[in-house]
Amino acid sequence: QVQLVESGGGLMQTGGSLRLSCAASGLTFSRYGMGWFRQAPGKEREFVAAISWGGGGDTTYADSVKGRFAISRDNAKNTVYLQMISLKPEDTAVYYCAASVRFGTVVTDPKYWGQGTQVTVSS
Repeated sequence: QVQLVESGGGLMQTGGSLRLSCAASGLTFSRYGMGWFRQAPGKEREFVAAISWGGGGDTTYADSVKGRFAISRDNAKNTVYLQMISLKPEDTAVYYCAASVRFGTVVTDPKYWGQGTQVTVSS
């Protein structure tokens, strides 16, 4: 049974930083592309960032977070991270971890999802 468990969310002020973690189990982690999505109140869930399987040489980001967010992975720990800096109130959302074998599918239609972690940025 695949499980993705997010952690690291919280309440931050504008301009602050947070690092989200997603611990994966029940899958061969290094063979999966991983991603982060978010859903703000009253809005649809949207793509944030993705990283390719293996060494994670390929990454892609939503335009709204480029230059502020960085996705990385540690295959030895079966964990993917999302480092967020220069946080803005519009980054407030529930952040979800996602996994899929194919990198392209991670961006468009992931196979597995975590339960989410709340990030709130106050102005």
